[in-house]
Amino acid sequence: MKRSLIAIAIFYIVFCVFSSVSATSQNPLPRPPELEPDIKFWTLVFTEVDTRHGVIHDNRNLAVIYEIVPVPENASKKRRGKIIKRAKNHYKKILLRLAKGKRKNLSAEEQRVLNLWPKGVSNKTLRTATKRLRFQLGQADKFRRGWTRSGAWRPYIEKTLAEHGIPKELAALPHVESSFNPKAYSHVGAAGLWQFTRSTGRRYLRIDHVVDERLDPFKSSEAAARLLKHNYSVTGSWPLAITAYNHGAAGMRRAARRLGTTDIVPILRHYKSRIFGFASRNFYVAFLAAVDVDKNATKYFGPLPRDPVDHNDTVKLPTYLSSKSLKSALGLNLTVLKDNNPALRPAVWNGDKYIPRGYELRLNCLPACDDVKKKLHRVAVTEGHNAQRPDLFHRVQRGQTLSLIAARYRVSLQDLVDLNLLRSKHRIRIGQILRLPQPDKDLQSIVSAANEAEADSEISLPQTADGFYKVRRGDSIAIIARRYSLTEQELLALNKVRNKHRIYVGQKLRVSTPPISAETSPAEVPTPTEQTVEPATIMASAQLEDEDINPSETDSVDIALVDSTDPEDTEPLGPALPSELHPELSADPSDYTVASDGTIEVQAAETLGHFADWLELRTQRLRNINRLKFGRPLAIGKRLKLDFSRVAPETFEQKRTAYHRDLQAEFFKKYQITGTKFHRVRRGESLWILTHRQYKLPMWLLRQYNPDLDLNAVFSDTQLIVPTIVERCEPAPATQPLPTQADSDLSTPETQHL
Repeated sequence: MKRSLIAIAIFYIVFCVFSSVSATSQNPLPRPPELEPDIKFWTLVFTEVDTRHGVIHDNRNLAVIYEIVPVPENASKKRRGKIIKRAKNHYKKILLRLAKGKRKNLSAEEQRVLNLWPKGVSNKTLRTATKRLRFQLGQADKFRRGWTRSGAWRPYIEKTLAEHGIPKELAALPHVESSFNPKAYSHVGAAGLWQFTRSTGRRYLRIDHVVDERLDPFKSSEAAARLLKHNYSVTGSWPLAITAYNHGAAGMRRAARRLGTTDIVPILRHYKSRIFGFASRNFYVAFLAAVDVDKNATKYFGPLPRDPVDHNDTVKLPTYLSSKSLKSALGLNLTVLKDNNPALRPAVWNGDKYIPRGYELRLNCLPACDDVKKKLHRVAVTEGHNAQRPDLFHRVQRGQTLSLIAARYRVSLQDLVDLNLLRSKHRIRIGQILRLPQPDKDLQSIVSAANEAEADSEISLPQTADGFYKVRRGDSIAIIARRYSLTEQELLALNKVRNKHRIYVGQKLRVSTPPISAETSPAEVPTPTEQTVEPATIMASAQLEDEDINPSETDSVDIALVDSTDPEDTEPLGPALPSELHPELSADPSDYTVASDGTIEVQAAETLGHFADWLELRTQRLRNINRLKFGRPLAIGKRLKLDFSRVAPETFEQKRTAYHRDLQAEFFKKYQITGTKFHRVRRGESLWILTHRQYKLPMWLLRQYNPDLDLNAVFSDTQLIVPTIVERCEPAPATQPLPTQADSDLSTPETQHL
C-alpha cells in the first residue's frame, strides 16, 4: 500500500511537471525568466510613474534604476532637456568615480548606486554604464486613461483577432502604440489606434487627403490583425511577430537567421544592428507588461470606469455626397457625424471634397437604421454626384510661407494644413506641391492675375557671349532648361552632366551651341521671391507622388513620440513605432541587405540590369564573377556575388530599397490586400499562370507571403499562401486645367534646389 501511494505520488509529480512544460511549450506568448526584470521595469513605467516624472535607468540592464526624476508638465522642451541632462550627468560622475576602482569611503549616494549592480561588478562594466544612461517618461496616467477608452472598441478588437487566429492578449497592443487614442499621431507620420505609417497602412487601408482609415478604430483593427497574422506567417513565432510590428518582418527574419534561433531571449540580448535600437529591443517586453497591467487594472489603479461599447451600424453610400447634404438629410449634429466617422478628413467636412461613393458611413442609428438608409437613398438621388470634386495644386517657391500662400489664394491657413496632412504650418519646402481648397470663380481670377503678373515681369537672362549661363542660388536643372526652352536631357547632354541634382552656385552651364546675342536671348522667368505666386493647376490626385504632398516617413527613431490632437497625449510613449531604416517596407519580409561576403539574395522583380545600374557597372562584369551565361535568367532566392568597386554597399542598399519602395507604393495606390487564402499547386500549373492569370498579382507580393519557399522548385501539391487583393474603388477625379503659362511645370517637380 505504501509503495502504491509513493508510485502514485511520483506519477502525480511527473504529470504536473510534464503538464507544466507542455503548457509552457505551447504558450504562444512565452515569458522567460530572463525577461522578468525588463517586464518589471515597464510595469513600473505603466503603473507607478506618471508623465510628470521620468526614470533615469541603464538602457541594457533595466533592473538598474538610478532615480525617478520630476519633470514639470508645463516646462518647455528646452527646460525639460536641461533637467534630464543634469540628472544624467550626476550619475555619470558617480559611475566614473566607481569605475576607477573606488570601493571604500563611499558617500551614501555612491554606495546606493554601487548596490544597484551585482556584487563584484567590474570597473569596465561601470565605465560602459556611463554611456548607457537613459531617460524614460512615465506613462501611468496615460495608461489609465487608455484603459478607460479601450472599452469602446475592446470587444470588436478581440472578436477580430479571434477571427484571424491571433492570441487574444494582442488586444492590449494599442496600450503600447497609442494608449488607445484613435486620434494619436507620431512625429514620423504614424496615426491612429494601431499607429500605422501611410506606406504600411496602404496595404490594407485607404489613406489619402479625403479618407484616412488609420483613424477608424474598426478598420484599423482589421488591418492590424492582417499585419500581425502576416508577421507570424513569415517569422514563425509570436514574440518575433510582435517585435516585427515595430522593427519590420525582414529585420526579425534577419535576426533569427544571424543568430540561428527564433528564441526571443538571445535575439533581444545579443542581436546587434544599427537599426535594432532600444524601441525594438523592448517592444515585446513592454507589450507583456501592458498585457499584465491591462488584465489587473484594478490592482494597479483601483476601480476604473470603462467607456461604453461603441455600438453602431454602417451604411454604404451609393454616390458621392457632400457633408452638408448628409447633415441636412439625417438631421444629425455635425460633431456627432465627425465622431462616428473619424476617417473622413477635414476636406470633407469643410466642403472641399465629397464623401466618397462606397464609403461605409458609421451611424448610431440602432434600432431605426432602416429609416436612415431610406433617407440616405432619397438624398443620394436628389443631391448625389457622379464624381469627386477635382484637386487644385500649388508648387512652393523660394521665399514662400504657408501663410503667404493662404493669403494669396484667399483660403484658410488651417484648411491648407488639414488638406495636406501637414504636421506643422511652419515646415514646407521648395518644390513641394500643396493641395488647395476647391476652386471658385474668385480663385480662378486670382490665378489668372498671377499669370499676367508673371508674363509682365519677364527680363533678359544673364549669359555669356559664348552661350553659357552662370548658376545662381535657387537654380535647378529643371528651372534652367525651362528658361532656355530646352529639355532636361538636352541641357545635361550639352554639359556632359550625369547627375541632374549635382550643380553648384557659380557653375557655368552651356545653354546653346552657338553664341547667343542679347537681341535674341530668351526671356527669364523671374526668380521666385516672397512676392511671386506660381499659378495653380487642377490635376488628378494619382498624378502626384505622396512625397510631394506629405512629410517624409523615412525618419529612423529609437523611441517613439506620440503627437496627438489631444493635449493630454503629447509625451513620449515608450517603444511604439517602426524603427526600421526604411519603415515604408516594414511589412515586407524580403532581405534587401548586402551580406558580409558581398552577396545578396535575388528578389522578385529584379534583373541583372538593375544590379549593374545600381553598381554603375556593365552587366557583363556581374556575369563574369558569377559565371552566368548570357540570357540566363536570375533565380529568385539565390545568392549573387556583387562588385562594390564603384559604389559602396550602403549606397547600393539605398538604391535597391528605393526601387522596391516605389514599386510597392505604386501597386498599393491601385490595390489593397483584403485577406489570404491557401492554394495547393496542381499538375500543369506554374507560378506565372497563378500570378498573371488566376490571381492577377505581382510575383514579388506572392514571394512576400511565401518567403521561405523556393519559387524555382514549386511542384504539384505544394501549398502556397496567396494574398487576395481588390482594386481601390474610387477613380481619379477628372482634370480641368485652369488657364496658366506654367501648367507644364508640374510635370517635372523641382525638388532639388541649391
